[in-house]
Amino acid sequence: MARIPGRPDYDALIKLLLVGDSGVGKSCLLLRFTDDMFTSSFITTIGIDFKIKKVDVDGKLVKLQIWDTAGQERFRTITSAYYRGAQGIILVYDITDEASFNNVRNWMRNIEQHASDNVNKILVGNKLDLAEDKRVVSIARGQALADEFGFRFYETSAKDNVHVEEAFIAVAKDVLARMEGEHANQQLLQQQQLSAAQPVRLTSGSPSPAQGKSCCR
Repeated sequence: MARIPGRPDYDALIKLLLVGDSGVGKSCLLLRFTDDMFTSSFITTIGIDFKIKKVDVDGKLVKLQIWDTAGQERFRTITSAYYRGAQGIILVYDITDEASFNNVRNWMRNIEQHASDNVNKILVGNKLDLAEDKRVVSIARGQALADEFGFRFYETSAKDNVHVEEAFIAVAKDVLARMEGEHANQQLLQQQQLSAAQPVRLTSGSPSPAQGKSCCR
C-alpha cells in the first residue's frame, strides 16, 4: 500500500540501546545487524554512536534507531543520559570473559537508575564463535541470570552471524507489543473519560424532580 506523502515511511520508531563492558562486541553486533559486515579489528566507541535500520516486525515496518554506548568508565556520565530515551536495552557480555559477565549486575544497576521503569531488556552472550576453545561462561549460567532478571536470553556471534538478527528483532517485538498495549489502554481511558463527561439527558416521558412524589404524608 502506498504511503501518504509527508507522513513517516514507517509504522513505528523504536530506540534501542546497547550496553555492556568495553570489548564484548557491541559495535560488532550493531555492524553485523545493520550492514551485515564484520571486522576483526577492535572497534572502540568514543562516547556514543548510532545506526538506523528498518525491519518488518509482525507485518509492521519499524524504524530501529540503535545507540551503541562506550563501555569504558570515563564515558559513563555521557552514556547515562541516553538511558531515559531508550525503549529497549540489549545488555551484552562476552562468553570468554568472566569479568564482563559479572559486571552485568553493575549494568543492571545503571539501567534501574537511569532508564524508564517499563523499558524492555534482553541479555546477550556474544562471541559464540569462540565457545569451543575459550568459553568461560556456560549457557546455563547465562540463562540463569536472564531468568533471574526476567529477560530473554541469546548467545550470539557477530563474526559468524549467529542469532544476531533474532536478538534485535526479539527486543523490537517486545517493545512494539508494549507500545501497542499502552496505546490501547490510553484510548480506552479516553473513551471512559469522554463517557463520564457526557451530560445525562432526561427523556420527555421522564418526570422532573418537581413532579416526583413527596416523601411527606
